[in-house]
Amino acid sequence: MKKQRAPGLIAIVLYKTFVASLLTVTSIALLFALKNHQVLEEFSQSYLLESKLKIIEFILDKVLILQPKKLLLSGMTAALYAVLTAFEAVGLWYEKAWATILVLLLVGISIPPEIYELVQGVTLLKLAVFIANLAVLWYLLHHLPKHGKGA
Repeated sequence: MKKQRAPGLIAIVLYKTFVASLLTVTSIALLFALKNHQVLEEFSQSYLLESKLKIIEFILDKVLILQPKKLLLSGMTAALYAVLTAFEAVGLWYEKAWATILVLLLVGISIPPEIYELVQGVTLLKLAVFIANLAVLWYLLHHLPKHGKGA
């Protein structure tokens, strides 16, 4: 007989999987930018971007002002956090107690900086992430005895 998982738990696992995927793509992009910094500089000055593709021009401008050490640190940090987030998702899927505690700890730690960011300026993305993390925190706190049976 197949085990039935709660819809809230499935939603959290999907959210964590999405975040891990996004962090992986970010890490790859940052490390790619580090490896190809000179090529990106040349590309940003090429005719191809002149008055076209404003979003690419904007992203390139942001990436090119970063020093190589910052690109490396950011890329490696994003990769590490992607692995940790994927680890959380797998642990939650199998309803492991350590995963529930890890998610509560990491989400709980992220709430104060998210509040600070919202005070600095509200954007739809910041607000969505804040609400999603509050929902994860609330759900896991209220369902802690149910999710987290196995060690």
